[in-house]
Amino acid sequence: MKVKELLLNKNFTLLTKNSDTEIQINDVYICDLLSWVMSHAGNQCAWITVQTHTNIVAVAVLLDMACIIIPEGIGVEESTLKKASEENLPILSTNLSTYEIASIIYESNKNVTK
Repeated sequence: MKVKELLLNKNFTLLTKNSDTEIQINDVYICDLLSWVMSHAGNQCAWITVQTHTNIVAVAVLLDMACIIIPEGIGVEESTLKKASEENLPILSTNLSTYEIASIIYESNKNVTK
C-alpha cells in the first residue's frame, strides 16, 4: 500500500505540505523510544509514535521511512510539521489506536500480496 492509498481512508489526515505520498509502505513499526527505533525499524515503514517533537523527523529521514503516523488525535508541534515538509516526509494524524492503524495497513498489504 502507498501512503496516498492510506489517505483514502477518511480516518487519516495528511498534516504536512509538499509530502511524497507515492511512497510504498512495506512494514509498520510501533515504538516511542527514538534510539530503539533507529536501531530496529526498517526502510519504507510506516512509523506509529506518540512522539511529536522534531527529532522524529530526523529519525524517519535517516531510516528512509514512508511516513510517520500520530495516533489517538495527538497534536503535532508546528516546528515538526515544518521540518517534515522541508524533508518531503508525510506525517499523518488519526484518532485511531495504534492497533487499529497497524491492522488497516496489514490487511491492505496482505490483500495485495495474494
